[in-house]
Amino acid sequence: MNNQQLQELTEKWSMESFHRPFKHQIFFNSRLRTTGGRYHLNDHHIDINPLMYTEFDLANLKRVVLHELCHYHLHLTGRDYRHRSTDFRRLLARVGGSRFAPATSKAKTRRTSRHYWYYRCTGCGIRIARQRRFNTARYVCRRCGHHFILKN
Repeated sequence: MNNQQLQELTEKWSMESFHRPFKHQIFFNSRLRTTGGRYHLNDHHIDINPLMYTEFDLANLKRVVLHELCHYHLHLTGRDYRHRSTDFRRLLARVGGSRFAPATSKAKTRRTSRHYWYYRCTGCGIRIARQRRFNTARYVCRRCGHHFILKN
C-alpha cells in the first residue's frame, strides 16, 4: 500500500465514520517506532506507522487511522482532542478506533536484567552495587573514609 491508497482509504473512512471530509494529508512515516500514528496540530496532517499495515492487517490499520481521525475532527471542531478527555473517549468508542496501537517488532524491548558493578570498602568492608562505574581513587566510603575496590 502506498500513500495515495492510504489517503483514499482515510477519506472514505472519515466520511463513513464521522460524516465529515478529511481535507488534509496522511502519510506513512517509517521513523515511527513505538506509536501507531501521530496527528500534527499545526498543519493537521497525520503520520501512520507503516508496520501497522505490514505486520498486522487492514483492520488494525483502520483502527489506528480512526484513532488519529478522532484527534483530527475533535481539534478542528474546537473540542477537547486529548486522550484523557471524555469527548475523545466517547467518539473513539463510537467509531470503533483502537485506544492503543499493538507493539511492533521495531519497538524497543525493555531489558529485564541489568548489569551491576560491585564495590567493597577497604576499611569497613561494606559492599555496594551500582549500575554505573565510578572512580575508586576519587571517592571514599562515607562511614570510614577509606577507598573502594572493584569486585567484578
